[in-house]
Amino acid sequence: MAATGTVNMTRGEVHKVLLKFAFPVFLSQLFQQFYNIIDSLIVGNFIDDKALAAVSSSGNLIFLLISFFMGTSMGASVAISKYFGAGETDKVSRAIHTNVCLGLISGTILTVIGVLFTPTILRWMNTPENILPLSIEYFRYYFIGVIAIVMYNICKGIMTALGDSKRPLYYLIFSSLLNVALDLLFVAVFDWGVWSAALATTISQAISVIPCLFHLARKGTVYQLRLRSLKISRDMLDDIIKYGLPSGVQNSVIALANVMVQSNINTFGDTAVAACGAYSKIEGFAFLPITCFSMALTTFVGQNLGAGEYDRVKKASRFGIITSMLMAEIIGVIIFFGAPLFIAAFNRNPDVVAIGVRQCHIQAFFFCLLAFSHCVAGICRGAGKAFVPMAIMLAVWCVYRIAYITFAMKINHDIMLLFIAYPLTWTISSALFLAYYKKTDWIHGFDTKPKVAQHGA
Repeated sequence: MAATGTVNMTRGEVHKVLLKFAFPVFLSQLFQQFYNIIDSLIVGNFIDDKALAAVSSSGNLIFLLISFFMGTSMGASVAISKYFGAGETDKVSRAIHTNVCLGLISGTILTVIGVLFTPTILRWMNTPENILPLSIEYFRYYFIGVIAIVMYNICKGIMTALGDSKRPLYYLIFSSLLNVALDLLFVAVFDWGVWSAALATTISQAISVIPCLFHLARKGTVYQLRLRSLKISRDMLDDIIKYGLPSGVQNSVIALANVMVQSNINTFGDTAVAACGAYSKIEGFAFLPITCFSMALTTFVGQNLGAGEYDRVKKASRFGIITSMLMAEIIGVIIFFGAPLFIAAFNRNPDVVAIGVRQCHIQAFFFCLLAFSHCVAGICRGAGKAFVPMAIMLAVWCVYRIAYITFAMKINHDIMLLFIAYPLTWTISSALFLAYYKKTDWIHGFDTKPKVAQHGA
């Protein structure tokens, strides 16, 4: 019998196991996307387009600062799923406690950096002067509570690594509903301004951490979190660095490239910033199947390679990649044809709508390639080969993307050239990932000896 709150993915029909894990993750991301959208809808409609631009200008910068720590947390998830699949419960426990310790440390560091250096970084990003004060407000209030956001994501990562994707869904639904209620109260009723939208997010995330910690502290489980056991184990830290450092670097370089793109978008004024911010919320729906299957594949591959189940890994990888690509492309088609309606929901300024629709039409049909790249990257992480996606995304999504944008903007200062950068780099990275997936023996070399899992079906 499986331990409470865990799912052994080394047993059962591959497609059913993968879908059973992926579906709650899909719903979790859907709820998160809805409350992200409602956040922007409330700001854009109850305040103005400058407030929407202020929130939008902060998004990529927030991701840049938290991305490295979220990436290293992925390394802990790989280690946890590997040891869980191999039946090594002592190592599962030590990996969990090490990861939580690192989360507390990184959350504290992020709070200091985010609060102190906000104005400097936003000016470096060429944030338009007329929205700079609002951007600083939003950013600082967000980072006052960033430790709660870091800890929630770490707790969620621990649960998903153990095959439990349902509890994170329940906690996220609660957090989403609370965030919407607080947004309406703070912005629409109290008229507190754009900073209160960030405050609503941090409060809802902080409250959602509480049930996560209570669950992980349950007695008699392989993952029981104990206050007295919170310490950094050297061997687990080595594993987290081995599997997580490449993912952290990968996330950071992608975020850096996106900040460079945002810096160039900012040069087109607050209307363009608002339009691209609205598009980013819509694009988030394409990430639903991408995120849920890349996460599912990482956990599935980690557990099954830990148990030496190579055939199951091959079957799941094919199924996950194809399903994710099909779902992402269907969403892309819907976004392409519904773009005018979707953008106008955030702000009815005709110029904002025109720019947002233009971005939708350039990028939407390429979401299948984005799905392919992320799914193969997820497979690589689960197989303990996180260096591969790091190298590909560093070369293509960072170096090449920044070089292209720099060159293109010097030749012709046209925002369309910025929009083209994304499908162009998705295409190149997909070609490289396809070559790696087809031509290399990525499935072998995982450094845990095959061992029969002890947790039951």
